[in-house]
Parts: sequence; C-alpha cells; structure tokens
Amino acid sequence: MASGLPKMTARVLTCLFTTDAGSLTASQLAQHLQVSPASISKAIAFLESQSLVRRERDERRRDRYVVDDELFYQATIASARSNDQLVETARQGVAVLGPHTPAATRLENIARFLDFISESITRAAEQAREVLHTKPGTISNDTAQPSPDHEQTRH
Repeated sequence: MASGLPKMTARVLTCLFTTDAGSLTASQLAQHLQVSPASISKAIAFLESQSLVRRERDERRRDRYVVDDELFYQATIASARSNDQLVETARQGVAVLGPHTPAATRLENIARFLDFISESITRAAEQAREVLHTKPGTISNDTAQPSPDHEQTRH
C-alpha cells in the first residue's frame, strides 16, 4: 500500500509473494484473504496490467496467478517503456507549441528528464537482473553489503 497500490491489490500481491509456490488460484486467494472472488478478480486485473502477476493454466485448466523472480525485472522494464511514451508525447507537444515558447521548453526539459530516468532504470535493471535469480548468501560481492567484521578489517 505504501507504494501506491490499493489495499486489496496489495493484499493479493503480498499473499502471492508469501506462498512457497509463488502461485495460487483465484479460489485459493479468496479463501486465504477471506474476500469475494470479485475482489480477487479486480485486484488481479490491475496486477496483470502492471506486469506484477502472470496468469498460467494448471493441469486442471484453472487459472493460477504467479509471481516469480523475472516479474520484477519485467515490471521495471515496462515502467521504463511507459516513460518512453511520455517522452514521445512531450516531444510532440514541443513541435505543436513551437520550440521557443516557455511551454515547449518545459515539455522538452520533462522529455529529457524522463528519457534520462528511463535509460537509467533500464540499465540498472539489466545490471541487477542476476540478483533476482540468486539464493540468499550467494550474492556476488559487487551487490552484497559488507558485514560488520569486513568493515572493521578495512580500516
């Protein structure tokens, strides 16, 4: 919820993240959260639109909602791409308003800012992608925090 998700959506996502399997059916989610199937359906629709949950069919032909290591990477890349659309729209506005107007200058600055942010997010996601596929305790020294003992030995 602190990141802006509606309460039910946050509850569904948390429920999926905290299951060992990383997936549940709508029925299982409704049972775990003690809410209606309609509440689950609405939350799942939003989570799917944000690339935070993936839908799969199980052997019994039921939809299962899945969170896995790759979804955070995909959601981050999708966010960067949505910024790219804003950049394009802002630059179209510059062309419409004329390049020497204060509004066009503002739009161009917004476009440059978002373009930089989008490129930085994409680059960081690519560099950090392996972190999503490592088990705790196996993270490389480049991304791990130094232990207090290690910190003392460096001084």
